[in-house]
Amino acid sequence: MKRSGLIATKIGMTRLYDDAGAAHPVTVLAVGDCTVIGNRTQDKNGYIANVLGMCEAKAKHVAKPQAVAAEKAGVKPYRKVVEFRVSDDCVIPVGTALLASHFVAGQYVDVQATSKGKGFQGAMKRHNFGGKEATHGVLKAHRSLGGTGMREWPGRVLKGKKMAGQMGNETVTVQNLRVFGTDNSENLIFVEGAVPGSNGTFVLVADAVKKEQKDLPVPTAQCDNAGQEQVTENVAE
Repeated sequence: MKRSGLIATKIGMTRLYDDAGAAHPVTVLAVGDCTVIGNRTQDKNGYIANVLGMCEAKAKHVAKPQAVAAEKAGVKPYRKVVEFRVSDDCVIPVGTALLASHFVAGQYVDVQATSKGKGFQGAMKRHNFGGKEATHGVLKAHRSLGGTGMREWPGRVLKGKKMAGQMGNETVTVQNLRVFGTDNSENLIFVEGAVPGSNGTFVLVADAVKKEQKDLPVPTAQCDNAGQEQVTENVAE
Protein backbone atom coordinates (compact mmCIF):
# COMPACT_ATOMS: atom_id res chain seq x y z
CA MET A 1 0.00 0.00 0.00
CA LYS A 2 1.33 3.42 -0.98
CA ARG A 3 -0.70 6.43 0.11
CA SER A 4 -0.70 9.85 -1.42
CA GLY A 5 1.30 12.68 0.08
CA LEU A 6 0.12 16.26 0.25
CA ILE A 7 1.33 19.81 -0.32
CA ALA A 8 1.75 22.20 2.58
CA THR A 9 3.40 25.54 3.27
CA LYS A 10 5.95 26.13 5.99
CA ILE A 11 4.68 28.55 8.65
CA GLY A 12 7.64 28.46 11.03
CA MET A 13 8.90 26.73 14.17
CA THR A 14 7.57 26.68 17.70
CA ARG A 15 7.65 24.56 20.85
CA LEU A 16 4.98 22.13 22.01
CA TYR A 17 4.76 20.04 25.17
CA ASP A 18 3.75 16.41 25.58
CA ASP A 19 1.75 14.92 28.45
CA ALA A 20 4.91 14.49 30.53
CA GLY A 21 5.77 18.19 30.20
CA ALA A 22 8.75 17.66 27.87
CA ALA A 23 9.27 20.33 25.22
CA HIS A 24 9.44 19.36 21.54
CA PRO A 25 10.67 21.73 18.80
CA VAL A 26 8.21 21.42 15.91
CA THR A 27 7.74 22.91 12.46
CA VAL A 28 4.22 24.10 11.66
CA LEU A 29 2.95 23.14 8.19
CA ALA A 30 -0.32 24.54 6.81
CA VAL A 31 -2.23 22.26 4.44
CA GLY A 32 -4.49 25.08 3.26
CA ASP A 33 -6.51 24.44 0.11
CA CYS A 34 -4.57 21.35 -1.05
CA THR A 35 -7.00 19.59 -3.43
CA VAL A 36 -6.95 16.61 -5.76
CA ILE A 37 -7.25 18.04 -9.29
CA GLY A 38 -6.59 14.92 -11.35
CA ASN A 39 -5.61 11.25 -11.49
CA ARG A 40 -3.15 9.24 -13.54
CA THR A 41 -4.24 5.73 -14.56
CA GLN A 42 -2.34 2.64 -15.59
CA ASP A 43 -4.23 2.28 -18.87
CA LYS A 44 -3.81 5.87 -20.04
CA ASN A 45 -0.58 7.02 -18.43
CA GLY A 46 1.25 3.81 -17.55
CA TYR A 47 1.28 4.54 -13.82
CA ILE A 48 -1.14 5.42 -11.00
CA ALA A 49 -0.92 8.78 -9.27
CA ASN A 50 -2.90 11.56 -7.65
CA VAL A 51 -2.41 15.07 -9.02
CA LEU A 52 -2.61 17.68 -6.25
CA GLY A 53 -2.85 21.44 -6.47
CA MET A 54 -2.40 24.16 -3.87
CA CYS A 55 -2.91 27.93 -3.73
CA GLU A 56 -5.65 28.71 -6.23
CA ALA A 57 -4.55 31.28 -8.81
CA LYS A 58 -5.84 33.12 -11.84
CA ALA A 59 -5.16 31.57 -15.24
CA LYS A 60 -3.00 34.56 -16.27
CA HIS A 61 -0.73 34.02 -13.27
CA VAL A 62 0.26 30.42 -14.10
CA ALA A 63 2.13 28.89 -17.00
CA LYS A 64 0.04 28.42 -20.12
CA PRO A 65 0.38 24.58 -20.18
CA GLN A 66 -0.93 24.44 -16.59
CA ALA A 67 -3.81 26.79 -17.41
CA VAL A 68 -4.80 24.72 -20.46
CA ALA A 69 -4.54 21.43 -18.54
CA ALA A 70 -6.70 22.83 -15.73
CA GLU A 71 -9.31 24.03 -18.23
CA LYS A 72 -9.46 20.63 -19.94
CA ALA A 73 -9.80 18.88 -16.57
CA GLY A 74 -12.54 21.27 -15.52
CA VAL A 75 -10.71 22.45 -12.40
CA LYS A 76 -9.26 25.75 -11.28
CA PRO A 77 -5.56 26.50 -11.87
CA TYR A 78 -3.20 26.32 -8.90
CA ARG A 79 0.20 27.83 -8.22
CA LYS A 80 1.71 24.52 -7.13
CA VAL A 81 0.86 21.24 -8.87
CA VAL A 82 2.47 17.94 -7.81
CA GLU A 83 1.94 14.26 -8.60
CA PHE A 84 2.15 11.55 -5.93
CA ARG A 85 2.35 7.97 -7.16
CA VAL A 86 0.02 5.66 -5.25
CA SER A 87 -1.26 2.11 -5.21
CA ASP A 88 -4.66 1.06 -6.60
CA ASP A 89 -6.47 1.35 -3.27
CA CYS A 90 -5.16 4.86 -2.56
CA VAL A 91 -6.59 6.75 -5.54
CA ILE A 92 -8.48 9.82 -4.29
CA PRO A 93 -11.44 11.22 -6.29
CA VAL A 94 -10.95 14.52 -8.08
CA GLY A 95 -12.18 17.50 -6.06
CA THR A 96 -11.36 16.00 -2.67
CA ALA A 97 -9.85 18.54 -0.26
CA LEU A 98 -7.04 16.99 1.73
CA LEU A 99 -6.91 17.52 5.48
CA ALA A 100 -4.18 17.64 8.10
CA SER A 101 -5.71 14.47 9.59
CA HIS A 102 -4.38 12.61 6.52
CA PHE A 103 -1.42 12.06 8.86
CA VAL A 104 -1.75 10.84 12.43
CA ALA A 105 0.25 11.69 15.54
CA GLY A 106 3.22 9.40 16.06
CA GLN A 107 3.75 8.39 12.45
CA TYR A 108 6.86 9.24 10.47
CA VAL A 109 6.97 11.32 7.30
CA ASP A 110 9.46 12.41 4.65
CA VAL A 111 9.44 16.10 3.76
CA GLN A 112 10.85 17.74 0.64
CA ALA A 113 11.36 21.46 -0.01
CA THR A 114 13.72 23.97 -1.59
CA SER A 115 16.41 25.03 0.86
CA LYS A 116 17.30 28.64 1.61
CA GLY A 117 19.59 30.24 -0.97
CA LYS A 118 22.90 31.46 0.49
CA GLY A 119 24.32 33.00 -2.70
CA PHE A 120 27.91 32.54 -3.91
CA GLN A 121 30.02 31.23 -1.03
CA GLY A 122 33.61 30.20 -0.56
CA ALA A 123 34.88 26.69 0.03
CA MET A 124 35.13 27.06 3.83
CA LYS A 125 31.48 27.99 4.27
CA ARG A 126 30.13 25.83 1.46
CA HIS A 127 32.09 22.63 2.13
CA ASN A 128 33.37 23.16 5.69
CA PHE A 129 37.04 23.37 4.64
CA GLY A 130 39.51 24.14 7.42
CA GLY A 131 41.36 26.90 5.57
CA LYS A 132 45.08 27.63 5.61
CA GLU A 133 47.27 28.49 8.56
CA ALA A 134 46.89 31.90 10.12
CA THR A 135 50.69 32.44 10.33
CA HIS A 136 53.95 30.95 8.97
CA GLY A 137 54.13 32.99 5.82
CA VAL A 138 50.52 32.68 4.66
CA LEU A 139 49.74 36.01 2.98
CA LYS A 140 46.16 37.00 2.11
CA ALA A 141 45.15 33.39 1.41
CA HIS A 142 43.79 32.23 4.76
CA ARG A 143 40.36 31.22 3.40
CA SER A 144 41.42 30.24 -0.11
CA LEU A 145 40.62 26.89 -1.68
CA GLY A 146 44.14 25.59 -2.21
CA GLY A 147 45.30 23.34 -5.02
CA THR A 148 42.65 22.06 -7.40
CA GLY A 149 44.40 20.86 -10.56
CA MET A 150 46.68 17.98 -11.60
CA ARG A 151 50.09 17.66 -13.17
CA GLU A 152 50.62 16.55 -16.75
CA TRP A 153 47.98 13.84 -16.46
CA PRO A 154 45.04 14.33 -16.59
CA GLY A 155 45.97 18.01 -16.69
CA ARG A 156 42.55 19.34 -15.77
CA VAL A 157 40.23 19.85 -12.80
CA LEU A 158 38.05 16.79 -12.28
CA LYS A 159 34.29 17.21 -12.34
CA GLY A 160 32.68 17.38 -8.93
CA LYS A 161 35.66 19.06 -7.28
CA LYS A 162 34.55 20.92 -4.16
CA MET A 163 35.01 24.58 -4.95
CA ALA A 164 33.39 27.92 -4.28
CA GLY A 165 29.98 28.46 -5.88
CA GLN A 166 26.23 28.74 -5.41
CA MET A 167 25.14 27.46 -2.01
CA GLY A 168 21.63 26.42 -1.08
CA ASN A 169 18.52 26.91 -3.23
CA GLU A 170 18.30 23.21 -4.01
CA THR A 171 15.79 20.45 -3.41
CA VAL A 172 16.36 18.81 -0.02
CA THR A 173 14.57 15.76 1.40
CA VAL A 174 14.56 15.06 5.14
CA GLN A 175 13.47 11.56 6.09
CA ASN A 176 11.84 10.06 9.17
CA LEU A 177 10.45 13.14 10.87
CA ARG A 178 7.84 12.32 13.50
CA VAL A 179 4.39 13.89 13.38
CA PHE A 180 3.81 15.40 16.83
CA GLY A 181 0.14 16.11 16.12
CA THR A 182 -2.37 17.90 13.93
CA ASP A 183 -4.82 20.77 14.33
CA ASN A 184 -7.90 19.88 12.30
CA SER A 185 -9.68 23.18 12.92
CA GLU A 186 -6.81 25.19 11.39
CA ASN A 187 -5.63 22.37 9.07
CA LEU A 188 -2.09 22.35 10.51
CA ILE A 189 0.51 19.61 10.85
CA PHE A 190 3.16 19.75 13.59
CA VAL A 191 6.34 17.91 12.58
CA GLU A 192 9.16 17.39 15.06
CA GLY A 193 12.45 18.87 13.92
CA ALA A 194 13.48 21.28 11.18
CA VAL A 195 12.11 21.39 7.65
CA PRO A 196 14.15 22.85 4.74
CA GLY A 197 13.29 26.24 3.27
CA SER A 198 12.19 29.64 4.48
CA ASN A 199 8.75 30.44 5.85
CA GLY A 200 6.13 30.30 3.11
CA THR A 201 7.96 27.61 1.12
CA PHE A 202 5.93 24.81 -0.44
CA VAL A 203 6.66 21.50 1.33
CA LEU A 204 5.82 18.02 0.05
CA VAL A 205 4.86 15.68 2.90
CA ALA A 206 4.52 11.91 2.43
CA ASP A 207 4.63 8.74 4.51
CA ALA A 208 8.19 7.73 5.40
CA VAL A 209 9.46 5.08 3.01
CA LYS A 210 11.89 3.60 5.54
CA LYS A 211 9.37 3.16 8.36
CA GLU A 212 6.54 0.66 8.66
CA GLN A 213 3.31 2.61 9.14
CA LYS A 214 0.10 1.31 10.73
CA ASP A 215 -3.37 2.63 11.47
CA LEU A 216 -3.35 5.26 8.73
CA PRO A 217 -6.50 6.51 6.95
CA VAL A 218 -6.84 4.98 3.49
CA PRO A 219 -7.04 6.57 0.99
CA THR A 220 -7.32 9.72 3.10
CA ALA A 221 -9.27 11.36 5.94
CA GLN A 222 -12.72 12.65 5.03
CA CYS A 223 -15.20 15.14 6.43
CA ASP A 224 -18.84 14.34 7.01
CA ASN A 225 -21.61 16.22 5.21
CA ALA A 226 -21.58 18.97 7.82
CA GLY A 227 -17.85 19.44 7.28
CA GLN A 228 -17.08 19.13 10.98
CA GLU A 229 -16.33 15.68 12.30
CA GLN A 230 -13.29 13.90 10.90
CA VAL A 231 -14.01 10.40 9.65
CA THR A 232 -12.09 7.87 7.55
CA GLU A 233 -13.20 5.38 4.94
CA ASN A 234 -10.98 2.56 6.18
CA VAL A 235 -7.76 2.18 8.12
CA ALA A 236 -4.58 0.43 7.07
CA GLU A 237 -3.51 -2.40 9.30
